[in-house]
Amino acid sequence: MKHLSTREAAKKLGIDHATLSNYLAVGKLPAPETITVGRRIVHMWTEEQIEHVRQLLPKIANGRKTRYSKLKKKKDAQPRAPQPQHAKTVRAGGPKAVPHKSRKPKKK
Repeated sequence: MKHLSTREAAKKLGIDHATLSNYLAVGKLPAPETITVGRRIVHMWTEEQIEHVRQLLPKIANGRKTRYSKLKKKKDAQPRAPQPQHAKTVRAGGPKAVPHKSRKPKKK
């Protein structure tokens, strides 16, 4: 039975080795057999374990939220009650622009 390192397994899965290591550390994936070489712990992956991880990868939720997932979540949420508007805004027909101070012309 052939064993592969985490880097080789990640290459077969098409992801970065740091991502695979992070998923192992966080507990999103089951850890394979490990051996200790000096002070280093090496995960030894079999082909069956790699195929199992390949099936689990689409189900792993990433921590990063994209603007598209936020918009979808916002659309699916319950609609809010209308907020009362400020009285001046309602009477005036909208917010007024604040005029800027005019500059004095430079003396020559």
